[in-house]
Amino acid sequence: MSQKTKNIVILGAGESGVGAAILAVQKGWHVFVSDASSIKSEFQKELNRLGVESEEGKHSMDRILAADVIIKSPGIPEKTPLMKAIREKGLKVISEIEFGGYYSKGKTICITGSNGKTTTSLLTHHILKNAGLDVGLAGNVGYSFAKQVAEGDHEWYVIELSSFQLDDMHEFHANIAILTNITPDHLDRYEYDMQNYVDSKFRILQNQTNQDWFIFNADDPIISNEMKKRMPQMNLAPFSLKMEQNPGAHALNKQLTININQQFAMSIHELALKGKHNTQNALAAGIAARLVEIRKDIVRESLEDFTNVEHRLEFVAKVNGIEFINDSKATNINSAWFALESMEKPTVWIVGGVDKGNDYAELTALVREKVKAIVCLGVDNQKILDAFSGVVDTIVEAGSAMEAVAYGYRLAQNEEIVLLSPACASFDLFENYEDRGNQFKQAVRSL
Repeated sequence: MSQKTKNIVILGAGESGVGAAILAVQKGWHVFVSDASSIKSEFQKELNRLGVESEEGKHSMDRILAADVIIKSPGIPEKTPLMKAIREKGLKVISEIEFGGYYSKGKTICITGSNGKTTTSLLTHHILKNAGLDVGLAGNVGYSFAKQVAEGDHEWYVIELSSFQLDDMHEFHANIAILTNITPDHLDRYEYDMQNYVDSKFRILQNQTNQDWFIFNADDPIISNEMKKRMPQMNLAPFSLKMEQNPGAHALNKQLTININQQFAMSIHELALKGKHNTQNALAAGIAARLVEIRKDIVRESLEDFTNVEHRLEFVAKVNGIEFINDSKATNINSAWFALESMEKPTVWIVGGVDKGNDYAELTALVREKVKAIVCLGVDNQKILDAFSGVVDTIVEAGSAMEAVAYGYRLAQNEEIVLLSPACASFDLFENYEDRGNQFKQAVRSL
């Protein structure tokens, strides 16, 4: 990247913004950091240590518009007056990942999708780490990519990317790209046009060559349809739960098979993570690992001993034969669908919160099959009550995690499950989904 000019403005002073500042200072840029909300003390200390000028609680338009390059936090929507002014002036806007990519020599495995990207990223990182590779974890999980590049570049990176991050990536190049699935999400940021969102996800393929690989979900109708429209140059490795894939991977008749650099197979009963969606995540991570030529025994062991991210189908405890599962990270219908689909025993489902325009009809068949009782955990539960009365005999309302867990314990019996999978945001009763999950776990442990 040519750097005749030196002014860089970083919008947002969180993990990624401060990471970008560390790399920018190291590379000789003149840096200004601006955050519309307050800057956490740990991040402010870091900026002070770097000698970087910053502001909080406002955006000084003149300072920002004097930049040569702007690194934007993925959380800032395009429709804000600030972004409109920046775009009008035609300034170069990039994401922290793009900026890190200018200076990194590492190879990248990049993962996106509406669901499953965090688990697939963590699983892929776990396998590469177990194999002894020098690997960093970045993007939506792990630490800032730019910061890792500044503090001692890795040979490999596993990078989880949201569509918002991809929107501001132009020259970046994934050696291996993974697309887990595409379902309607965040449409408010894409003019309520599904194609805009799909195009955004497919940006993960930009700049790939015939030396690179694209791992994708062959069972996803939106992805399959999109692949017919595009003429991909890179090598393709699809995965499926319905049909054999070679090259690629599939899971049929309880057997997981990866056809990359010789065949590898194991029983799906040996996978640490249960449920069809996790089998898909394991197929994607397994293909990536075999493309990097990681030994089969290491791939197998890693898929067997992996422990998932907190608040995502996390086993909490078994109390008098009743299993409690914390899936607080399920903030949309699709995530809750995956959770319910993986339940293999009668389930008391704790659901509710701030609705993102949910259509609960998509869950009716699954709820009828899997759910014995519903506990609503939200301030306004009317939509849930309307959707499921008549589908489930028992529906109760709770005003706290403690009360919800008490109901769950009362309604479930030996060898049954109490599942917190809210399908909603948490801001009515909790600070965020982590707070909701932690209060749920605390309540379970105090039974």
